Amino acid sequence: MKTRYLINAIVVLFLMSAGAVAQEDVSSWDSLSDQQQKTLAPYMESWESLPAERRARLAEGASRWTEMNSDERAAARERFSDWRNLSDEQRSAIRDRYQDFQNLPPREKARIRDNYRRYRQLPADRRQQLRDRFRDMSPDQRQKIRDQLRQRQQQVRPRSNARPG
Repeated sequence: MKTRYLINAIVVLFLMSAGAVAQEDVSSWDSLSDQQQKTLAPYMESWESLPAERRARLAEGASRWTEMNSDERAAARERFSDWRNLSDEQRSAIRDRYQDFQNLPPREKARIRDNYRRYRQLPADRRQQLRDRFRDMSPDQRQKIRDQLRQRQQQVRPRSNARPG
């Protein structure tokens, strides 16, 4: 029972982070695959009363869960555990940042993903050095760094609304 709760909670967490909602027809419980039904079993009784968008997100999350290997599922469980240990304020801040990210233009999203990918490829000790250095800065120093980065990016990639004179 505890495992089932954990699986369902992880599915819900995935759904919160999903960028797009599946456009499949999940109007009825019977329209779900056997694997989706097994994963979403705790929702069986209330399925028809859930909003259509929520059913679609749950179905997509269940599909993603069933496609994961054991290592991916373990990592997802760990992320969910971390999520549950956050305060309500921290979760709210994460949701706000996620929503801000979703509202960015595709080019800006790609740039952020690219930077994150490059950061993740750094050796662990170098990533830790960067985190420590940033953590030890004053708020003014952090803002100055952000401003410098923004200026550098604008020089390299002029804004698309800038028109040649």
